[in-house]
Amino acid sequence: DTWSSRGMLFLQRGKYKDAETDLTEAIRLSVRNAGVYINRALARYHQNNLRGAMSDYDLALDVDRNNFIGHYNRGLLRAQVGDDNRAIEDFDFVLKMEPDNLMARFNRGLLRDRTGDYPGAIEDYSAVLEEYPNFLAGYQYRAQARRKVGDLKGADADEFKVLKAQIEAQNGTKKQTASNDKTRKKSDKNVENYRKIVVADNDSEDDRYKTDYRGRVQDKNVTILPQPMFALNYYERPEEVKRQVNYYKGIDDLNARRVLPHRLLITNNEASLSEEQVKQHFASIDEQTAAIVKEPGNVLHYYARALDFYLVQDFDNALKDLDEAIRCDSTFFPAYFSRALIYYKQLEYRKRDRKFEVETVEGQNLQVRSYDYNKVHEDLDRVIELAPDFVYAYYNRGNILAVMKDYRAALVDYNKAIELDPRFADAYYNRGLTNIFLGNNRQGIQDLSKAGELGIFSAYNIIKRFTTIEEK
Repeated sequence: DTWSSRGMLFLQRGKYKDAETDLTEAIRLSVRNAGVYINRALARYHQNNLRGAMSDYDLALDVDRNNFIGHYNRGLLRAQVGDDNRAIEDFDFVLKMEPDNLMARFNRGLLRDRTGDYPGAIEDYSAVLEEYPNFLAGYQYRAQARRKVGDLKGADADEFKVLKAQIEAQNGTKKQTASNDKTRKKSDKNVENYRKIVVADNDSEDDRYKTDYRGRVQDKNVTILPQPMFALNYYERPEEVKRQVNYYKGIDDLNARRVLPHRLLITNNEASLSEEQVKQHFASIDEQTAAIVKEPGNVLHYYARALDFYLVQDFDNALKDLDEAIRCDSTFFPAYFSRALIYYKQLEYRKRDRKFEVETVEGQNLQVRSYDYNKVHEDLDRVIELAPDFVYAYYNRGNILAVMKDYRAALVDYNKAIELDPRFADAYYNRGLTNIFLGNNRQGIQDLSKAGELGIFSAYNIIKRFTTIEEK
């Protein structure tokens, strides 16, 4: 605590190198504190160490997945280094937490613009301009995006607005401008500061939770993500504190046979591939294609190529290969498990895609609905039939049932996962959230506490939100 406090003093005085040294020592003594990583990220950012700052935001979000400043600032830094799609994911998360956060909305608009989603960019710019009608940069960007979609009239109107404002400025009318600081307070609503890294206001983040949070999750204006689905993958992100070793004898036997190009991992912490790894998997697709020509009935060649396609984000071809793998051997459970995960990811992408609409029902355009998840559910049913002790299938099916809003059935699956593995932290965490969602707070908090004890430190943050904290 002393190291952390001294680090903060150095930060306030602008002694960023000293602040980083002290905060590193504070982290060494306590890896559980997301706030210390956030502060060290700030010290690193001020020293132009963007990669180091980004790594600290990753670590902070490992400890507390729902940390607003972590997602917002990581989104800004990802945008600065050109990692646009993942920056959009961070701003999507921020906007789930705070739908009226117009700084995040504008930054997401810029990123949608850069990734070619011009209608999405225009929608974001328009939301900001409705609230800030004198924000000239907004009109400039919207004009460019409107021109790209062929809305020349709209683009001309935006450019005229900018021109008019510039003439007024020459005649002495004042406009709001960005300050020279590299950071802004979270409460700062000057939209001109949209590019700046956020720092917490002086009042402690904890003060926001000094209210009665009794009740169910859906009654609260708070976004809390469950722990993610498990996948079969060759890569996972390294964790500062390794929580658990994910093991299943059937997968271990498969690895022992050395029939796949790499060792298969069971993980819900999948890593992004480097450019070099992507190239390797494109090459591997060709190798597996040659193997399929030689042995068209071998399930493992199709499964290996499906994993390659999955890793280079070609979900459609991955699914075709998994269908073929299942045709070759209908008892090969990893193919059903992977197919369920890819179906699920496709549905999640469709839900996030603003342009996605399904057929009209009674004049309504509906988004992804519960029955779209039935295919995922069916594949996981089949996995459980083939491998009744494969704990990750119950966990994933519990997650799917929660998405389908069948919370009581989700609890049954989480119960089974915990019965099979009493140290399964992710299952305790998600069972805890589901219980709180249903209003069973005591049971939910007990589960979250167990998840925290087993290494998911963000569980403690949620307990704090859903427990009454007495005013001092």
